[in-house]
Amino acid sequence: MSMQPRPWPKVPELTAQVARAVAARGPYPLAMRVRDELGDLFADAEFAEAFEARGRPGWSPGQLALVTVLQFAENITDRAAAHRVRYDMDLKYALGLELDDPGFDASVLSEFRTRLVEHGMEEKALDLLLTALKDRGLVKAGGRQRTDSTRVLAAVRDLNRLELAGETLRATLEALACAAPDWLAQAVPVREWAERYGPRTHSWHPPASTSKREEIALVYGRDGFALLEAVHAPDAPAWLRELLAVQVPARDVGAELPPHCDRGRGGGEAAEEQGPPARQAAAGFSVRH
Repeated sequence: MSMQPRPWPKVPELTAQVARAVAARGPYPLAMRVRDELGDLFADAEFAEAFEARGRPGWSPGQLALVTVLQFAENITDRAAAHRVRYDMDLKYALGLELDDPGFDASVLSEFRTRLVEHGMEEKALDLLLTALKDRGLVKAGGRQRTDSTRVLAAVRDLNRLELAGETLRATLEALACAAPDWLAQAVPVREWAERYGPRTHSWHPPASTSKREEIALVYGRDGFALLEAVHAPDAPAWLRELLAVQVPARDVGAELPPHCDRGRGGGEAAEEQGPPARQAAAGFSVRH
């Protein structure tokens, strides 16, 4: 991916008009305050050494840096941040986007962070932005721990690892609900797991507390290992183990969990059933778009 330095775009007139009309209904959004008070804090040229001079043009690294810091401030994942850029007026205003701008794929943010780290630039630009934000009271300091670029990148990385674990289990359960609903209804506490893994993880807000996030990670770990044990049990249909959706959590979920994660069966006792178990499984873990 290449980068051709360009100035920050001005906020399009229609975007400004709509965003301010929406913002007038409540507290003024942080993203819009950042744009109003900081403007174009740093130029794309600050990141030139991390990008090729030739190749497919990519997103403005200055804009991606702003999105990354707002992710940290709002405690959201890459997928949620990309969703915000695509649909929310305050982010379009902050980034100077037209109302119909489709934004970017969530993977762009991960690639951007990787480039910063590989070129030793994570402290150069993000610390500049963070200092300006903290000086104006737009981002809170991290208490005893400095709110610096290293912590921002680590926090965003951890949120995405948590999302990966939850999404992996949700996709596996959806596949099993389609392929073997009767077996799934007997193998897992359907009602409880449907509440936990039914919605996509970008539709909920991860807890800000590190201990709470670790608690969720442990639950995902116990559930994941319990599901894999059920699939590999002697009385389970052998063909279930050949499903790609079942092979993925064996590789991914354990890698995203703390080393002290208990591999015991998770989820607790099944709640009282409502309707035929197989129907609960198919409905609870049905594909959602």
